[in-house]
Amino acid sequence: MILSDTRILEEIEKGTIVIEPYDRKYLGTNSYDVHLGKYLATYKNRVLDAKQHNEIVHFEIPGEGFVLEPNTLYLGVTEEYTETHAHVPFLEGKSSTGRLGIDIHATAGKGDVGFCNTWTLEISCAQPVRIYAGMPIGQLIYFVVEGEIETFYNKKGNAKYNNRTVRPVESMMWKNEF
Repeated sequence: MILSDTRILEEIEKGTIVIEPYDRKYLGTNSYDVHLGKYLATYKNRVLDAKQHNEIVHFEIPGEGFVLEPNTLYLGVTEEYTETHAHVPFLEGKSSTGRLGIDIHATAGKGDVGFCNTWTLEISCAQPVRIYAGMPIGQLIYFVVEGEIETFYNKKGNAKYNNRTVRPVESMMWKNEF
C-alpha cells in the first residue's frame, strides 16, 4: 500500500518520515518531489571494477547548468535529506524528467526502513540535455511495511551508505565479499 498525501503528512508529524528541507508545495497526491543537489560526480576511470574502489571526481553544477552527455554515468544527489523509520521509500523519476530522456537510477530506487541520508542518483541520458541544481528530479513514494523489522538500515553494522553527505557517493560494491 502506498501512502497518500494525508498519510505522508501524518507520518511527518509523528517523525517517522523526515524531509529536510520540506515544503508543502512539493507534496503530491501520493508522493513528495525531490530536487537535484548542486554536486555531480563521475568516475575517474572509464572501466570500472566491481572488486576495486572506483574513485569519483566531484564538481559543482554551474549557474548556467551542465550538459549531460550520453554514455556517461553521472552520480547526482538530492537536495533533500530524508529519514524513513516505518516505511519503505522508493525514489522514482518524475515524468517530466523522463520526457527529457533522463534516468535518475539504474537499479537503486528502493530505500530501506531506517535509511537516513540524501539520495545518490545514478543519472544517465538518452541525448545531451542541460540540467540545473535545484530542478525537480524525482519523487519519493512510501510503502507500508508488513511485519516487525529486526534491524533498521541505520543500525546495521555493515551498512555502506550511513554517513550523512551532501555529495554523491560512489559504489561501495568493493566492500562486499565475493
